[in-house]
Amino acid sequence: MSVLKKYDKEIFEIIGREKSRQNNFLELIASENFTSKSILEATGSELTNKYAEGYPGKRYYGGCIHVDEAENLAISRAKELFKADYANVQPHSGSSANMGVFLAFLNPGDCIMGLDLSHGGHLTHGSKVSFSGQIYKAATFRVKKDSGLVDFDDLLKKAKECKPKIIICGASAYPRQVEFEKFRQIADEVGAFLHGDICHNSGLIAAEEHPSPFPHCHVVSTSTHKTLRGPRGGIILLGNDYENPFGLVAPKSGRVKMMSELIDGAVMPGIQGGPLMHVIAAKAVAFKEALDSSFKNYIKNVLKNAKCFADEFKSRDYNLISGGTDTHLVLIDLQNKNITGKTAEIALDKAGITANKNMVPYDPKSPFITSGIRIGAPAITTRGMGTDEVKNIVNLIDIVIKNHEDKSVIKNVRSQVKELTSAFPINGNE
Repeated sequence: MSVLKKYDKEIFEIIGREKSRQNNFLELIASENFTSKSILEATGSELTNKYAEGYPGKRYYGGCIHVDEAENLAISRAKELFKADYANVQPHSGSSANMGVFLAFLNPGDCIMGLDLSHGGHLTHGSKVSFSGQIYKAATFRVKKDSGLVDFDDLLKKAKECKPKIIICGASAYPRQVEFEKFRQIADEVGAFLHGDICHNSGLIAAEEHPSPFPHCHVVSTSTHKTLRGPRGGIILLGNDYENPFGLVAPKSGRVKMMSELIDGAVMPGIQGGPLMHVIAAKAVAFKEALDSSFKNYIKNVLKNAKCFADEFKSRDYNLISGGTDTHLVLIDLQNKNITGKTAEIALDKAGITANKNMVPYDPKSPFITSGIRIGAPAITTRGMGTDEVKNIVNLIDIVIKNHEDKSVIKNVRSQVKELTSAFPINGNE
């Protein structure tokens, strides 16, 4: 960074301030994590200089022999990690991966169905402010009010009414395991294609601590930077699918090839030009890390910490959506605490605790205010924190929630947070 410091002091200092924030704050956003130094190094490598439109062996430019090696390695590792028959590692993000899936298998105006955004779904699952709700006709299903679990009766009823071409299973704020098999049963009943968006649970799935989307999902997409702990990016996966509601008539061995060709064309040139080869190399590093036994232990600790979060919040009379968690996150309804998600987020940030406001099912507040917050365990677990630290963190959060207008209390919590984070430096075990 010495060259950057000399050439562009302003950007150098901004990066320094962000590095300091990450080191000195408690990162509890469920969709964020800390990469290894190896991944950072690959992301900042000379591969960023290479334009490589196309795919390995089929590039539009010369000089791609080594980036082909990197992409082929990323593909083979992704397939091994998720036990998939095909992987496209070029999408720039999870959202881009979803866009690639839709472009491959849908026409504008086709109906898609996903979990309602206010019930834990994602923007790209049909929200009106997203391409997914603007290009395609979107229908949504919800969770049950009493349990916070997916209402499969509601899903089946609406699916029969709107006949979606694709049903998306996956979420951004759903604390329970995704029941892929139940989704597939409904998809088959209404003749829909099942798309598994595993962005949040991909690390859990890779570590075999969450059911696999295969063989239930026809196609799977994921980001690579959440529980998978890689660089910011996305991938698309296929299993060796059998019955295909889109009429792709071919022997079993040929169906994956036909579907993969649709996806490859949708990603490039459909939605993207040149891939980010430095990020693809970093994805390959992340997949290698996730294939190591130490990653399985890491995910086990993430789940332990998340459960500890749930138990500790419940002991302090916080209402948890679905009553707890069996994944990496908890979703907290703050209505009984007389504070909005926005107010809680701001107060926690002042105390050095980064969390995000989040809508809860049947939320009376707007998405800009919300009645809840989402708490995730991946990033603090990466730093080496365990259940003892989680108990301390919940206590600090509780103090801030109860005293969110008291500057002296928040200042005191901030000092305790700084003391805690200093004992667990980022990349401290490398």
